[in-house]
Amino acid sequence: MVGYSLSHGLWGASAPPAPPTASLSSDIIADVAIVGGGFTGCSAAYHLASAGVFAVLLEARDIGFGGSGRNVGLVNAGLWVMPDDLLACLGDRYGGRLLTQLGDAPRLVFDLVERLGIDCEATPRGTLHCAVGTRGLAEISERARQWKARAADVELLNAAGAGRLIGSRAYTGALLDRRAGTIQPLAYVRGLADHAMRAGARVHTQSPVIDFSDMGAAWKVTTPGGSVIAPWVILATDAYSDPAYSDPACAGLQREQVMLPYFNLATRPLSEGQLSEILPGGHGAWDTKSILSSFRLDARGRLVFGSVGALRRGGRRIHADWGKRELKRLFPGLGAVDFEHGWYGMIGMTDNAMPRLHRHGRNMVSISGFNGRGIAPGTSFGRDLARLASGQLAIEDLSLPLTERRDARFRSARSAFYEAGAQLAHLSGSRF
Repeated sequence: MVGYSLSHGLWGASAPPAPPTASLSSDIIADVAIVGGGFTGCSAAYHLASAGVFAVLLEARDIGFGGSGRNVGLVNAGLWVMPDDLLACLGDRYGGRLLTQLGDAPRLVFDLVERLGIDCEATPRGTLHCAVGTRGLAEISERARQWKARAADVELLNAAGAGRLIGSRAYTGALLDRRAGTIQPLAYVRGLADHAMRAGARVHTQSPVIDFSDMGAAWKVTTPGGSVIAPWVILATDAYSDPAYSDPACAGLQREQVMLPYFNLATRPLSEGQLSEILPGGHGAWDTKSILSSFRLDARGRLVFGSVGALRRGGRRIHADWGKRELKRLFPGLGAVDFEHGWYGMIGMTDNAMPRLHRHGRNMVSISGFNGRGIAPGTSFGRDLARLASGQLAIEDLSLPLTERRDARFRSARSAFYEAGAQLAHLSGSRF
């Protein structure tokens, strides 16, 4: 990904090369056309090809260009929404299915990585949701109670227990989720694409979709260089459904979400002494603040630290300066901090913080709106959409109900507010 240092940063610098691909330059007849080369699209392509179904994946830029190549790399179970709230929203039928599916989703990711031999720094050792103050402790205590009621492998840690696993005394406790872990996200999605191609899928990058035509028995999916004719279409563009590169059907998925900017900063590799104290168990972590922070280690011992905000205009310096101050507060033993890499992307947020299943026409479907939980849900939902398109599942068997797409209210204003608010908070050192 030459020229994408501020979008893919450390992941672009350390991931194995993407599998060789080319833009679509001919007309192809396939069983399924997939639009979007992130976790969902590449998972769908892999699972279709593994089942002997001919799939063609079209990506406007590069594999993992969107959120799949920019995120923190936390492979979490569940959603931001509390389990009880999810059930109240979706009901027992769909809510129960979704809780089970997303609770098991990290295991699907790590099983795929192990079985396929994907080189992506997979570390299935759990994650830590770190409590800030009494309010944060109450939040994770309730989250722990609800997950334990469903026999999830989670543990509520007190301040001392959290301090030992985090390497910081800044937190009043932590929720350890042993189902979860970390990966190098760009390496993972590139690995999925590679194995999809090995299994028989065709992957074309630099191939933006500019038109969908319903031909009756099939769809014609058109790019500037060619087209794919297929009975089924899976839309997997999510928050990076760029209207400048997409047909309106894809762009509508983006308009349903408010964009929340998120950046990551990576230090130089830590010393052995520092690594023995900071996240010594290799857990990924994030906190309970409204403008949250996340932190984890990569395979070379770099500390990857992130928060809400965009590294553009004045934000680049503001967030980097704040990151140095915050790391010094959390981990005094680090001393002076230098960042080797910085990058950012956009998280698509739905109005109820849950993903959406849409049918855009006959045999044209999408699942989008991962609200910052793209790795495990995207992989699992991609498999579901593959099973749907191949006839293994009916749409009623999925864990999400069909909903109508609706544009988010005041979308642009709210997205701008989040970016400006994060800059203001980090400039002053305060949090909302």
